[in-house]
Amino acid sequence: MHKGKINKLVRDRGFGFIDDTDGRQVFFHQASLMGISFAALSGDEKVEFEVENSPKGPRAINVNVAK
Repeated sequence: MHKGKINKLVRDRGFGFIDDTDGRQVFFHQASLMGISFAALSGDEKVEFEVENSPKGPRAINVNVAK
């Protein structure tokens, strides 16, 4: 599991970006959220997630709020 924090939310389009602790920025889509709604997320929220490769670069999946 990777850890990071929400960097940017694009609410009207249902996606955002996470700053990974490895120093990279990772895209996520609201469909990748587990146990939390997109509307409930806030900027700088700490999250845990897995990363998969996509044609456009790394993508976060199974995103959860960090405990």
